[in-house]
Amino acid sequence: MDTAVMIESELDPIEEIRLRTWARQNYLPRELRDNSWHPIILEEMLRKEKEQNHASQ
Repeated sequence: MDTAVMIESELDPIEEIRLRTWARQNYLPRELRDNSWHPIILEEMLRKEKEQNHASQ
């Protein structure tokens, strides 16, 4: 099983929302991110990038 999937399944929904909100409020470009951050945070920052790229097209 993928590590990110295992970690996601262990989170309760409130904690996941908290992590995703933190990621959006504290967004950093990819080169400034710490790869040791929680996978949900990294995933949400990637989502935000994709949304920004889509909106600018």
